[in-house]
Amino acid sequence: MIYKKLFLILLSLVLLSFSVYAEEKPSIKGVYTQLPEFKFTFDGEKVEVMEFFSFYCVHCFEFEKSITVIKGNFPKKIKWKNVPIYWGNASSKPGEAYLLAEEKGKGEQMKKALFEALFIEKRDISDMKVLENIGAKLELGFDFSRRLWAGEKEKDVNEALIMAKAYSVEETPTIIIAGNLKVIPGPTIDTFRDNTITIIQSILKK
Repeated sequence: MIYKKLFLILLSLVLLSFSVYAEEKPSIKGVYTQLPEFKFTFDGEKVEVMEFFSFYCVHCFEFEKSITVIKGNFPKKIKWKNVPIYWGNASSKPGEAYLLAEEKGKGEQMKKALFEALFIEKRDISDMKVLENIGAKLELGFDFSRRLWAGEKEKDVNEALIMAKAYSVEETPTIIIAGNLKVIPGPTIDTFRDNTITIIQSILKK
């Protein structure tokens, strides 16, 4: 009888542990890579999406329209964080300009302006005069130019590269959902968008 009671207690503990684990690690639909070195995080209200992108990346430019669609599917349910990085010999200055604008609450406007300057207007966004011109149009003031020339955000942009390496980011755009779900494009931007929506939707339903 004692052994039977002990067995039932142990069985209950095992089942309870499985139940807790299931709550912490929900079954999430979609295509992604789970990064075991990072923790899955979801507060039950908003899903954090961290986007690693490059201002020199045409696919990142194309993905911009999809971001609006993704956010539109989940009003006030997504916390989107932009992480600008650059590859190889590309300039860090566009990323620095973005971070300076973000401090003034104009990060999204700067992101759009930089993409349009490069891919639509065919301007050199590594040129300080071009960046100053964009800053002026966004009414960021003389302080923007001074800080950009001084390289105040260079350290932050370089730290973003270190972060990208930690998350095993090898291409842009790459997004990290809920702390540890890495999602990469493919085969098209549309499938990337739809896959992202599927993943977020399954998290929010949990």
